[in-house]
Amino acid sequence: MQKARIKLTSTDAFKLKEVCDSILDISKKLGTAISGPIALPTKKIKVVTRRAPAGAGRETYETWSLRLHKRIIDMQADPKALHMIMKTSVPKEVNIEMEIVGQ
Repeated sequence: MQKARIKLTSTDAFKLKEVCDSILDISKKLGTAISGPIALPTKKIKVVTRRAPAGAGRETYETWSLRLHKRIIDMQADPKALHMIMKTSVPKEVNIEMEIVGQ
């Protein structure tokens, strides 16, 4: 039996949770086997920049940070369920990757 692995990444954890919940609802309606969402470690990206590059006084810096939240969902590769998942509306902050893994 084949399974589908869905990888979700987003900078907004709330919208990511909404997409995960909609995928779980679809799988429950159709009765497909599902495991997840599995939370992967949040990737934290920090960028330090100097505020005033030309100055005779003290040096001041600003720190910008970005957090990438990741989830993985494994489910049975049912064509009807995958088609319904592809038709759902996804916010632009959420990135979805789907792949079929044979076992």
